[in-house]
Amino acid sequence: MPDAPVIGIVDDDSSMREALQGLVQSLGCRAVAFASAEHFLAAAEPAALACLILDVRMPGLDGIALQALLRDRGHRLPILFMTSYVDARTRARALEGGAIGFLGKPVDDDALIACLRGALAAQEV
Repeated sequence: MPDAPVIGIVDDDSSMREALQGLVQSLGCRAVAFASAEHFLAAAEPAALACLILDVRMPGLDGIALQALLRDRGHRLPILFMTSYVDARTRARALEGGAIGFLGKPVDDDALIACLRGALAAQEV
């Protein structure tokens, strides 16, 4: 799977990271997971990723702030947000910032797969 698209996962919940990794791999993609936004910034190369699955609320730098930072640095990485705390204001901020989706936890696998497939298809065009 060396040429498979790489999808990044940033979530402070290890069980969520593991579940998402399995789902991403079931699509024929590679997954790289990070326990925090800071870990992602220190270890990831955003340009190498096809998509980023990002938790909204995490200790330290939150998902919305990470999205803004990546955008300010010129990365146009498709971001799919997930959160246990769905609220209209946060959802609007994420989508206005360019997110491709905003899903509540527990995540519906079919909705997540549809968003990921959409992100991957858009990059193939």
